[in-house]
Amino acid sequence: MKKIIGLIIVIGFFTITYGQEATRPEIRTLFGTDGQTSHGGYGALTFSYAQIDGKDAFMTGFKGGWLIDHQFTFGLAGTGFINNMEFQNIIEGNSVNLVGGYGGFLFEPIVWPFSPVHLAFPVIVGAGGISYVEFDNNWDYQQQDPTVYDANAFFVLEPGVEIEMNVARFMRISIGGSYRLTSKLDLMNTDPNALRGFSGNLSLKFGKF
Repeated sequence: MKKIIGLIIVIGFFTITYGQEATRPEIRTLFGTDGQTSHGGYGALTFSYAQIDGKDAFMTGFKGGWLIDHQFTFGLAGTGFINNMEFQNIIEGNSVNLVGGYGGFLFEPIVWPFSPVHLAFPVIVGAGGISYVEFDNNWDYQQQDPTVYDANAFFVLEPGVEIEMNVARFMRISIGGSYRLTSKLDLMNTDPNALRGFSGNLSLKFGKF
């Protein structure tokens, strides 16, 4: 009888111990559970609107990169002006257009990534270039020969915030805004801070999230 009671106690002890281990919540780490990190990535088309030196600026570009554990993206981003920003007061007697763009590294923390609607905080750090260009119609060759009057390179830092929606497992749409900080420009008859300002942004993302 003592042996049976002892055996029951031993079996009970192991049963309770195993049950506790089985129901114990998984240990969560900064980059996953029990060291298991999920990896993904995406590419995105971006569309933006801003005011540059009093003119409406429409921009398009790309961004994308390596998505670490659903919570952080490290990658690249780039954008360029696509509309005709014409200025009459830069060079006397000439109408010139402002053309250019910028790009660099993308750092993007994501908050509540498993929610259908969540937040992302993209930050672009990089450089760009702009120039004043005059386009002369050459009807004989049916092409445009641009004349560059002035050009300048600049450093850019652009933090932003986006509301991101999971449309499908492979697609997300994000809407938000950003603020573009640049080094001072050195262009003729131009405000050194002409490129600084807010942008409204729309992104279509495709990938493994």
